[in-house]
Amino acid sequence: MRVDRMTMTEFEQAVRTVRVALVPFGSVEEHGSHLPLSTDTMQVWQVALEAARRVPFLVCPPVHYGYCRSTRDHPGTLSIRPSTLRRIAFDLVESLHRQGVRGVILASGHAGGIHMAALEEAAEALADAFPHLELAVVCEYRWAQEAGRGGVVSTADDGHAGEIETSRIQALTPDLVKGLSPEEYPRFEKPFVARDKRAQWPGGVWGNPAAASAEKGRALFEASVERLVGLVTEMRGRVA
Repeated sequence: MRVDRMTMTEFEQAVRTVRVALVPFGSVEEHGSHLPLSTDTMQVWQVALEAARRVPFLVCPPVHYGYCRSTRDHPGTLSIRPSTLRRIAFDLVESLHRQGVRGVILASGHAGGIHMAALEEAAEALADAFPHLELAVVCEYRWAQEAGRGGVVSTADDGHAGEIETSRIQALTPDLVKGLSPEEYPRFEKPFVARDKRAQWPGGVWGNPAAASAEKGRALFEASVERLVGLVTEMRGRVA
C-alpha cells in the first residue's frame, strides 16, 4: 500500500483498515566505486514494498538522507545531523498519528550506529508523547547480516558495499552495479578520532564485493521480507 500513489480518499480508507505504517530511512552515501549512492534506501524500500504485497500496511515514501559519519569525506555522501534526523522522524510519526495511524515502524537501510541511535531516541520521545501508539525501530541491513551468517555469506567481516550489499543490488537492480570494487577492510585507529577518514578508508568498501551473487542477494532479500511480514503481523495484532 504505497502512500505516494494514493489519493486522500484512498489514504483515509487504508488507515481505517490497517492502522500500521512503515517509514523507510536510507542515505545518500558512497558505496565504493561500483554501487549507487542510494544503495541503503533502495534495499529497505524494496523490502517494504514486497512485504506490503504479502500483508497489508502503509509504506510511506522513503527518507533518503541519514547521518553518515565514517564516509562523510567520500565523494557523493550527503549527510544530515542526528538532531535533524530525530526531528524528521518525530514530525513524520506525529503526522501519521494525527491521521489515525496507531502503529509505526521506523525501518532503516542505513546501519550507522549514531544514525540508528537518533531513530531510537525519536521513538522514545514519541512513546512518551503518544501512549497509545505502537512503535518499532529496526535496521533492515542488520537483518540481512544476520541472515547471511546462516551460510549465505562467505565474508566473515562484511560491513559496507561488500558481499551483502553487492549481492542485493545485483538481485534488485543489476544495471546499477558498475563492476566490482577491490576487497577492503579499513581499520580506524580507535580510540583516536580519525580526522581524515578517507585516507584510512580510500575505497569506501568494507568486505569483498567479488564474493557477491544475485542468488545470494535474492536469499537475503527474502529473509528480510519474511522478518518484516512477521513484525507487521504482530503490530497489526497489537493495534487491532
